[in-house]
Amino acid sequence: MSRTRTERLVNLVICLLSTRRFLTAAQIAATVPGYEHDPEDPRDHEAFQRKFERDKAELRDLGVPLETGTASVFDQEPGYRIAHREYALPAILLEPDEAAAVGIAARLWQHAGLAAAASSGLAKLRAAGVEVDPQATLGVEPVVTVDPAFGPLTSAARDRRAVTFSYRVPEVDDPATRKLEPWGVVCWQGRWYVVGHDRDRGATRCFRLSRIVGAVKALGRPGAFTPPENEDLISHVAKWSGPVPHNGRATVTVRPGRAAGLRRWATESVPGPDGDCLTIPYSDAERLAATIVGYGPDVRAEGPPEVRDAVIQLLKEVVAKHHEVAA
Repeated sequence: MSRTRTERLVNLVICLLSTRRFLTAAQIAATVPGYEHDPEDPRDHEAFQRKFERDKAELRDLGVPLETGTASVFDQEPGYRIAHREYALPAILLEPDEAAAVGIAARLWQHAGLAAAASSGLAKLRAAGVEVDPQATLGVEPVVTVDPAFGPLTSAARDRRAVTFSYRVPEVDDPATRKLEPWGVVCWQGRWYVVGHDRDRGATRCFRLSRIVGAVKALGRPGAFTPPENEDLISHVAKWSGPVPHNGRATVTVRPGRAAGLRRWATESVPGPDGDCLTIPYSDAERLAATIVGYGPDVRAEGPPEVRDAVIQLLKEVVAKHHEVAA
């Protein structure tokens, strides 16, 4: 299934979950990105109908409980909705490591091009006078973002298109220009990496996205290369990066009975008046800060300064993003 069709199906599900009433095909076409067409043009409208029929069949094959009916006895055209009682999942309890995986998925959501389109669709429903249930879907776009190079590199890997970018390594002052045929983007040890064929060096190389300086630019046309099949990209990154030394020691205060995942990392725990004081070994201050922020008010960073500063910076970014959404 193409990315465009996947996005359209996701937005269709969000649209149908966001209202209790049946929506006609015309209302869906005016709301869901990907269904835009001229209803007065017979050929264009016929193409929309074929597309919509395929998508309905796809959703039903996936197990989505798509219902057909009318909002009232006076309606001439059938409408569609998703039965909440059959679609809803039971309560799910996640372990800390599972919650971390969900957090990564939430970061990807923003860059998949889905959240903004979904929000636009819901706004169109409200403008058309359709009552929208704000609790039926996610409601709020994620405010935590990944590296700016993530979107261009994942798109280039999907399109099999070479890219060029400036890359900085810690031991060298000036960034170097690299030309890469990207095979994919993966997460390793809390960092995002792109793996592919380095054209200048004629070998497989890995690059950490946070060290890419400036914009990622496309080279040539799509379909310019064929990545190796069944390649384990994570193993390339693991061999390239090597073992990560945890030389740092951070001190955090944790409320009693909270942050079980963080407690497992601790080498020492001392009870205190405000909670338990944990000593956490770490290698990357920013990565540890992101973990601490994820526990909200249950965890407070005490030191060292680089960890506290990283936590404060992340919280400022979250506040700023929420202000942008509210505006």
